[in-house]
Amino acid sequence: MKTLISIAIIVFLSSNYLDSQNTQYNTEDSYRTDSRENFYFGAKIGTNYSNVYDTQGEEFVADSKFGIATGVFVSIPIGKNFGVQPEILFTQKGFKGTGRILGEPYELTRTTNHIDIPIYLQLKPIKYVSILAGPQYSYLIKQKDVFETASSSIETQEEFLDQEIRKNTFGFTGGLDFNFEHIVLGTRIGWDLLKNNGDGSSETPRYRNVWYQFTLGYRFHN
Repeated sequence: MKTLISIAIIVFLSSNYLDSQNTQYNTEDSYRTDSRENFYFGAKIGTNYSNVYDTQGEEFVADSKFGIATGVFVSIPIGKNFGVQPEILFTQKGFKGTGRILGEPYELTRTTNHIDIPIYLQLKPIKYVSILAGPQYSYLIKQKDVFETASSSIETQEEFLDQEIRKNTFGFTGGLDFNFEHIVLGTRIGWDLLKNNGDGSSETPRYRNVWYQFTLGYRFHN
């Protein structure tokens, strides 16, 4: 009888010890893999699939085109479930379009290079997913137009070249980040709130950019 009681006590104590070790292990493992409260920075690269909306122009029709999207980001936690994530990106936007100007049909492929600075509010419901949304400032650093008309009219081309284009634009963007340790898969959608024409008198297509963004990132954290 005493032997059975001794064995029962040993089994009970051993079980409690193993349970406590397993709980401690799970807590430490969760701390290592759940980085929602960590400060981190990273870099990413991917593509924009862009077009334009809210267009004005005689019979103007636009199709989407691909461009580069790359840059760096910083995640600043505000507790476990919230944070702020500013980014600095080099992006390409634009479109392939057709229309008429001065009564003449044209084809235009426009590529615009921007420095984009979005500032996201993060919602982190689980450790693998971040929901992001916020304003974005964009600065136009370069614009390239490939322009074709039936007669290659110099007058029509000059109508494009003489337009005042807005360099400073504000917009709104949002999306999801899927976080796997150091790897981040990002998806975004964004759109300009201001039209591209600077003074409002442009005869060439007036529009706002809209884009879908897909990136692969790497983040550094403890």
